[in-house]
Amino acid sequence: MVSRRGNMSEISGDGAPVDPGPLVTLESVEIPVIGTASTMEAFIYGSFTLLALLALALHFLSLKTKSQITSANNPHFKKFQYSFFLVYFMALFSDWLQGPYVYKLYEHYGYASNQIALLYVVGFASSVIFGTTTGPLADRFGRKKMALCFCIMYSFCCLTKLSSSFFWLFMGRVFGGISTSMLFSTFESWYVYEHTETHDFPSEWLSVTFSKATFWNGVLAINAGVFSNIFAETLAFGPVAPFMLAIPFLIMAGLIISQTWRENYGNQAIDLRKSCMEGLRSILFKDSILFLGVVQSLFEANMYIFVFQWTPVLGPGHPPLGMVFASFMVCIMIGSSIYSMLFSKKYSAEQLLLMAVGMAIVAMSLCIYSTSGNHLYLSFLAFLILEVGVGMYFPAIGYLRSQVIPEDLRAGIMNWFRVPTNIITCAGLLLVHNNTIISSTECMFAICTGMLVIALFSNMKFISLYNSNKTLIPQTEDRTPLTKEES
Repeated sequence: MVSRRGNMSEISGDGAPVDPGPLVTLESVEIPVIGTASTMEAFIYGSFTLLALLALALHFLSLKTKSQITSANNPHFKKFQYSFFLVYFMALFSDWLQGPYVYKLYEHYGYASNQIALLYVVGFASSVIFGTTTGPLADRFGRKKMALCFCIMYSFCCLTKLSSSFFWLFMGRVFGGISTSMLFSTFESWYVYEHTETHDFPSEWLSVTFSKATFWNGVLAINAGVFSNIFAETLAFGPVAPFMLAIPFLIMAGLIISQTWRENYGNQAIDLRKSCMEGLRSILFKDSILFLGVVQSLFEANMYIFVFQWTPVLGPGHPPLGMVFASFMVCIMIGSSIYSMLFSKKYSAEQLLLMAVGMAIVAMSLCIYSTSGNHLYLSFLAFLILEVGVGMYFPAIGYLRSQVIPEDLRAGIMNWFRVPTNIITCAGLLLVHNNTIISSTECMFAICTGMLVIALFSNMKFISLYNSNKTLIPQTEDRTPLTKEES
């Protein structure tokens, strides 16, 4: 479903990704800054104001689409959707709260940049090594149980931040990587099963849920940045405070899950090893799943790498990083509203996914040019275009996953999709950090552009396969949702 791009625990104290000095390097050539800091600041604030107004207008327009109106008039669906959002948003909010102060906490404890870089890589590596087992475990033993495990495990991850011991911080990153895999597979798997199998709602309403989740995720991210800053800086509780603040939200989410969610399962007939291999086999031998997975893996790897790139790119202009981050989140909200409006105009989810990938290619191509000549305003515009594409991407990919991934292996396959994403991200960050193959920012953006071009062609191949197999997918217009009395 949505997270904001996986585990975004790489964000600075003012709500923007941390200064990625130990992870990203710029060419050591001093380039004259275009304009003054005050001019850049005014431009950022003005852009945020205009974007926020646009996001608000588009959001209200998207609420008037047929799918939104029809689903909003179904009280049973609204109640079900609310029961999911209440828990899922708490989980996302707890994740966002921690993001701004991860790097700062490690610095506060006195660790060197290479040690901090290692801790970051451990989180991604943990998701690759251990995260693939969480999906099959959820499918076999129950997605509700796995969601409860997420709440417990992520709370433990937060508690490890109370210690300055490298061992406990290392363990926190290991459990954090596993928890991230749970957050971005188990919750969506539970929801899709309940939506389609238990309640038999129209599948097109899945897009309504995914679009809303993407929109409100942006709102949550902005507010989490504000709250973490208040507790850590304004109230002077220090960089560990946001992690402690996240725990009550995780506990409340766990309590609500235990009391209100029903259990559902994937394939319970096979053991863990066979389940993992069956998920991988489904990806490798079912072309529609394979090409959708390629799109997801490459697009999201590009997003994660971008997180570590934008701060040094805009840094020479001394922009207000918190407002830049807020602008990015507002663009994601704009993208989700555009998705809702175009989806209601009979644009298919696969076409909108293609549109999102195309926007990302345009953005990264602009970045190759803008970073080579230090065109800060053009770089900022490119970043905004990318984020609008991200806002369209998440509801599109979520809907398409619900259509092509078999229910009995859903959580497992979703976690396999994340493996190449994390490997590519780790490799990119390590290469940049060591200044080996990737020696400049524009070189990194060129590699990102290449990955997105591959994603674009994979998307086109997926569309061809998906359209040819649509007869195997239940048609939304033939499905009638249960009334409250019938349920």
